[in-house]
Amino acid sequence: MIEIDGSYGEGGGQVVRTAVALSAVTGKDVKVTNIRKNRPNPGLKQQHLKALETAARICEARVSGLFPGSSELFFAPVEIRGGKYEVDIGTAGSITLLLQSLMPALPFAKEKVELTIRGGTDVAWSPTIDYLQHVTLRALEQLGYAGSVTLKKRGYYPRGGGGVSAVFEPCKLRGFHFRKEGENRKSEKARRWEETRKKGSNTNRGTEIPGISHASNLPAHVPARQAEAAEYLLLEAGCGSRIEIQSFELPSTGSGITLWSGYCGGSALGKRGLPAEKVGRRAAEEIISELSSKASVDVHLADQLIPYMALAGKSSYTVRELTLHAATNIWVTEQFLGVKFRIEEKEGLFEVSID
Repeated sequence: MIEIDGSYGEGGGQVVRTAVALSAVTGKDVKVTNIRKNRPNPGLKQQHLKALETAARICEARVSGLFPGSSELFFAPVEIRGGKYEVDIGTAGSITLLLQSLMPALPFAKEKVELTIRGGTDVAWSPTIDYLQHVTLRALEQLGYAGSVTLKKRGYYPRGGGGVSAVFEPCKLRGFHFRKEGENRKSEKARRWEETRKKGSNTNRGTEIPGISHASNLPAHVPARQAEAAEYLLLEAGCGSRIEIQSFELPSTGSGITLWSGYCGGSALGKRGLPAEKVGRRAAEEIISELSSKASVDVHLADQLIPYMALAGKSSYTVRELTLHAATNIWVTEQFLGVKFRIEEKEGLFEVSID
């Protein structure tokens, strides 16, 4: 059995999510103590419980410590099965964080895994559903990962009610060295855009940075203003954009915007009293800071990739900042897989690699 101190490093729910996923992969029992010890409300919360319950169903695990506020968890997996599963997190628990507890294990399932999940798609302190679709999964494809997530309905805090369907196929992961998009080769579309830009024309403006600006139960000008503010900053930074505007009437009320390019993203969520223009600018500022660096992946993707790189082998990336989330994920992953990541600082960037 592997014992993990849940207060190590970042000390949040990510420790539990990664530990449970890698327990399922390796078949090693795991005991996690001091769960979220340094958080204002320590222990397991509703979204953690649903994620762990789902992981236990998929790999037929014996599990104890599944109750609100639990500071200790025992998880003993048997076999990662395929099949169809329905999960209702309740309220606005993050769908993307629930998937983080499962996704590293699913390449090793005996058969295809199909999930229907209800909860929050765009909530604070978690990747947006658009980021998962357009940045995380795009990067994982390079490692041989076979999975797709389809948005059915958005769900915002506090009511939630969003929904996604997801399909994951058994697959063999392979190593990949992430490079800044276009460093080795450029897509024909990107090449044409760059050539046109050099000639001083903006007729192809909109081909560089896609995005989605959305809102529910709010005036239609709210997502439009988010998009316009983001577009203005992106244009100032020399970037084109193509931001889709979505306006809904759903059970939950909220807004947000996500932008992406290559292995980088930027997102922001609206909240009461926060002008739509600030929401749009925050998302644009986030992706501009990533694209302005020479890093191959953004700071959020950097920590998400760690367990997959360890399972695939011979992989690397560069990132402008090695966050505590990433360092913690590296530590947890090394406990299970007997691997060692190498971290080197080069020209103001951190290169993270595994052989």
